[in-house]
Amino acid sequence: MKHNFGAGPCILPQEVFKQAAQAVLDFNDGLSILEISHRTTEFEAVVAEADKLVKELLNVPSGYSVLFLQGGASLQFAMVPMNLLGDGQTASYLDTGVWASKALKEAKFIGNVNVVASSKDANYTFIPKDYEIPADSAYFHYTSNNTIYGTELFEVPETNIPVVCDMSSDIMSRVIDVSKFDLIYAGAQKNVGPAGLTIAIVKNEILVKIDRKIPSMLNYQSHIDNGSMYNTPPVFSIYVALLNLRWLKSKGGVAEIEKENKQKAEALYREIDRNSLFKGTCAVEDRSRMNVCFVMENPELEKPFLKYAEGQGIVGIKGHRSVGGFRASMYNALPITSVHALIDAMQSFEEQQAKAN
Repeated sequence: MKHNFGAGPCILPQEVFKQAAQAVLDFNDGLSILEISHRTTEFEAVVAEADKLVKELLNVPSGYSVLFLQGGASLQFAMVPMNLLGDGQTASYLDTGVWASKALKEAKFIGNVNVVASSKDANYTFIPKDYEIPADSAYFHYTSNNTIYGTELFEVPETNIPVVCDMSSDIMSRVIDVSKFDLIYAGAQKNVGPAGLTIAIVKNEILVKIDRKIPSMLNYQSHIDNGSMYNTPPVFSIYVALLNLRWLKSKGGVAEIEKENKQKAEALYREIDRNSLFKGTCAVEDRSRMNVCFVMENPELEKPFLKYAEGQGIVGIKGHRSVGGFRASMYNALPITSVHALIDAMQSFEEQQAKAN
């Protein structure tokens, strides 16, 4: 058995894999999901149900549209300012990691950017606090979970200006108040579905505030007006996301999965703090539930432990190339039994080292 801690594309429920595999062979009376037209009533029903489930699971208020897009969160880095940042305006960004930094870099191609705070000098090991967001900002942008560095924001920063959030790696993992946001976007390949799909949740009224000609494919309104079918959508990715959303609902929804995610994170952090061989890499109060980052007290033991863990069926824990160490990504579909398998490996490796010394 493999215990998949990969950061993404990542683990999905086994039942979702089986249902998706069946649909590849036969989705509708002998036709594969890969070959049906996105204009069929059958696929229109898939999009409608996926839209309904996103709104239901996140308790999305009226006045918001759910969009199923392509291009990953990286395209959203440009779409957001293109649609929300008017000429002569300034957008405020919180810099908490690589993806937050890339988002603000793209925004600079469109207009003025104000970085309200950054933890870059500390290798992004904490979430900045006590910063001010200028009241005349066009919007405030932040990344809720930083996959590479293992930090997460659990509280929405207080401001009266529009709030935009990249939730690529923690959407659907915990309860959020969507009404506090004007735009949420997320690459699907963590907690929602396979790579190839991006979800955006847009407050409709925010799109009428700038006077700029926007290419149709980069205009949120184009996708809203066409029900996420302005062009051929990522059919298979949307279908697998639908299956995963059904699975999440059957589990009791976001509130229930949040309880499981807390248990998984608490168990692993407890072992990291207890084990004499390991240590966490970021501020305790900012620790992510989705991506647990840690290193060895003795760096020379990192490769031996990685090899040992792989022998126990544990895959995907090697840290991002920019920071090294280890990263255990624990998205919704990862069972707590896999977390215990990793903990057992850490404990047995510690015992081996103690005997060797």
